[in-house]
Amino acid sequence: MNVCVFCGSGSGFSPVYYDAARKLGLLLARASVRLVYGGGNIGLMGTVADAVMEAGGKVTGVIPAFLVDKEVGHRGITELEVVESMHQRKQRMADLSDAFVALPGGWGTLEELSEVLTWKQLGLITQPVAILNTNQFFDPLLSQMRLMVKEGFLQPGNFNFLLVENTPERLLSLLIAQNA
Repeated sequence: MNVCVFCGSGSGFSPVYYDAARKLGLLLARASVRLVYGGGNIGLMGTVADAVMEAGGKVTGVIPAFLVDKEVGHRGITELEVVESMHQRKQRMADLSDAFVALPGGWGTLEELSEVLTWKQLGLITQPVAILNTNQFFDPLLSQMRLMVKEGFLQPGNFNFLLVENTPERLLSLLIAQNA
């Protein structure tokens, strides 16, 4: 199984985000689940990748050429693929992945999550899409999504396919069960 993780190139102010990213990485490796991610070695991206590698797991990073130096492409992972554009990055990560997980992050994380949710809604992908809601980080976004349903802009079924868990353990168990 390959799980694509979208997360921040920053670590946030609270150590709970680092701890959750690290825990998820360790759990992925122990479950023999390959991490697919954006290829950076900074922020939560670097944390989850480092944890997978530390625990003997496999990691594939996908990064556009213009970000290799800016985000410091991670050279200590199993495989680093350099692509030409952000669009190619997201498509390649999707092609490699059996599930998608969003951890806390900024604009890039929100954009990646939104894109795979849109792809799933349109039937372009069938993989599960999940949020690791560490420290209730995504609660305001989930409230916005519920408002989109209430106001008729999002079908309830297209909200309900989004999986949300608060701990890495429960999230990974759910994804493994869905992939079985």
